[in-house]
Amino acid sequence: MNCIPVMISGLPGNVARIMASAALKDGRFSLVPFSLTGEEITQDRVSVDQTEVTLLKPSEREDKINEILEAYPGCICVDYTHPTAVNDNAKFYVRYKIPFVMGTTGGDRQDLEQTVSNGSMPAVIAPNMAKQIVGLQAMIEYGANTFPGLFKGFTLQVTESHQQGKADTSGTAKALVASFNQLGADFKISDIEKIRDPKIQQGTLGVPEEFIDGHGWHTYTLTAPDGSALFELKHNINGRQIYASGTFDAVVFLQHRIDTNDFDQKLFTMIDVLTAGK
Repeated sequence: MNCIPVMISGLPGNVARIMASAALKDGRFSLVPFSLTGEEITQDRVSVDQTEVTLLKPSEREDKINEILEAYPGCICVDYTHPTAVNDNAKFYVRYKIPFVMGTTGGDRQDLEQTVSNGSMPAVIAPNMAKQIVGLQAMIEYGANTFPGLFKGFTLQVTESHQQGKADTSGTAKALVASFNQLGADFKISDIEKIRDPKIQQGTLGVPEEFIDGHGWHTYTLTAPDGSALFELKHNINGRQIYASGTFDAVVFLQHRIDTNDFDQKLFTMIDVLTAGK
């Protein structure tokens, strides 16, 4: 298989940097030395493992993208930018017929999905690219569909802790809350406790100091009305390496769709990627 050219959007951000570094180390991919970034970024270039990557602001990218696509045919974009950029970036990819993996959370998700559905190239969109968490999420969803109302009357409490720079509420937490509500809980997304204070994260939760700037700790607690039963689900992720594996599985998945000219469906999730991986 020829190397798949991937452009990582979101540099100089930490997650995008990890993805770019992973792409350089993985023989299946070649890193396109350009990255979509925010208008507020003052840098013109960033170095990733001694590879220079040129940063393209929204005001600059229209002038360069055709040249990039000509130099790197078959390019697939991986987006780890900012929630405020999600919809604009997706429209840009669709306009230039670039297949993409959207790992960034937030934005108007309905508009995002409609943008892809109206386009001509496939995309993978998921609130979480960690395969194990996606699988866990699918199990809870299966339980909700199979045993609706199982926890009727129980009280749900949800906390999610992420690095201070994460602007939005966790997409994974939102998805799991939807399943728990189907199981009988009556819980509002706005009631998710969003922890971003490093002192609380380290002192109260116990997040290791070296991962304060990059972690995802979630706890879902279901308590019976009389307090006689308690069920708790946790998934604590330190660092961001776990997301790279799933992200690049999604890239390979898209490449297979393109190679087989399978465009009947354009919008995919990580569940589709995991199922195909069987």
